[in-house]
Amino acid sequence: MKRITLSIIFAALFSAATYGQDYYVYVTAESEDEVSVVKFDGKKAETIKNIQVGVWPQEIEGPHGITVDPSGEYWYLSLAHGNPYGRLYKYKTGTDEVVGSVELGLFPASMQISPVTGLLYCVNFNLHGDMVPSTVSVVDVESMTELDQITTGAMPHGSRISADGMKHYSVAMMSGELFEIDAFNLKVARTLDLDEASKGLVDHSTMDHSKMDHSKMDHSGMDKKEEKAKEMDHSKMDHSKMDHSKMDMGGMKHSAFKPTWVSPHPSKDLVYVAGNGSAEVLEIDTKTWKATRKFTTDKGPYNIDLSPDGKYMVVSYKTAAKTGIWDLETGKELASLENSQKVTHGVAISSDSRYAFVSVEGKNDDPGMVDVIDLKTLKVVDTAYLGKQAGGIAFWKVDD
Repeated sequence: MKRITLSIIFAALFSAATYGQDYYVYVTAESEDEVSVVKFDGKKAETIKNIQVGVWPQEIEGPHGITVDPSGEYWYLSLAHGNPYGRLYKYKTGTDEVVGSVELGLFPASMQISPVTGLLYCVNFNLHGDMVPSTVSVVDVESMTELDQITTGAMPHGSRISADGMKHYSVAMMSGELFEIDAFNLKVARTLDLDEASKGLVDHSTMDHSKMDHSKMDHSGMDKKEEKAKEMDHSKMDHSKMDHSKMDMGGMKHSAFKPTWVSPHPSKDLVYVAGNGSAEVLEIDTKTWKATRKFTTDKGPYNIDLSPDGKYMVVSYKTAAKTGIWDLETGKELASLENSQKVTHGVAISSDSRYAFVSVEGKNDDPGMVDVIDLKTLKVVDTAYLGKQAGGIAFWKVDD
């Protein structure tokens, strides 16, 4: 009898430890001009609040990017559509009242705040403008004043801050570049051509070396190829005669890699970039400024988040309507999970590295959804419903 009683007690304690925490995320519904608060108690996910945003009832203003500040006291929202510029709004968490706003650039999108400078960095995606270099807006969130606009590439996206708060990273979707901005002097420090970086890497995780018969490989011609390569003097090549007719955007190349997101590692000098056009994720060493690994993914990798413990990379596959979970140490994909409906969008991982919250847009009149993935069991455990075109998503807090 005592054993049975103890078993029941331990089971109850385990259940309380597992399900005694409540997780909260903010997520946008872009075609509803709403922001929803989603609560997950370990079993059930539900939308507990819908917040109306925007100032023009006759128009859809498109809440797109969203972030919660490092203290958890405020959340920030970019309204993409404006006349002609979009705006950034500051809200108090919990009460969700507006406490300030400021005009930014054309179609402001994703953003994040540096815990060191206290400044917010928001990319101006310029969706409806010409395919020319756009900017990153830098905002003093205390006074809600735009301090500067830093020019980067065409259609910048995926605005993220390094773990030490010293660097800002973003990618330019159409020109295929990764940008590093010094968070203090507000200057572009380095730029990396991601199309070229991708060409130099092979994804060894997908190769089955056990089936390769090296005894049949003919190495006899390798010496001759090396000799020819040495004979070529690239310094004498006339690049002015190269055919640039296939380049557009006012002379800028049109990227095949088409990067849409960048996520810095929580403890290492690495960033991970989603190649939406090439179905891959690149790992970039920020010390050497070179690509070190390539992860071949399903169709349309769009957003990335890394677990705070550095173990997992979670990637939304927008085109495939799936979410991939990767082991960062081995470089292997642990699971590829179908989402609740079409058009997977954003990813936010809880501060305890336990759950991934994935926003799913849906099509036409489909409701937006948030799928909750358990990173221990690698399964979708529940789904919350919200307004149409669920997009930007930000983890807020976990309560015991």
